[in-house]
Amino acid sequence: MTRGRSRPSRNTVGVETLLVATTPATPLPLSAVREERALVRMCERLLSLVEAAAHLELPVSLVKVLASDLVDSGHLTARSGVPQAVLPDSQLLQEVLDGLRRLR
Repeated sequence: MTRGRSRPSRNTVGVETLLVATTPATPLPLSAVREERALVRMCERLLSLVEAAAHLELPVSLVKVLASDLVDSGHLTARSGVPQAVLPDSQLLQEVLDGLRRLR
């Protein structure tokens, strides 16, 4: 399935990575394995890598390699989560929560 590789070609694909099939869909090559075809079909809707692994009943590390190959070939697009710098400060969230509680 992975052609003997145990690591993905790109380091940007993590368990939290969101995968979506590219549109318009590019046909997979005849050499594509059944699991690659299933992964592309599943990713017609946005799906995380770990969810895809669960649906395929395959190890996450294996699906990571398959997904990376499919991103490289243009069949899938990988979207990463929200960068840490964009997340709100926990102190600010606590102050907002305290303020909301005082409104009661």
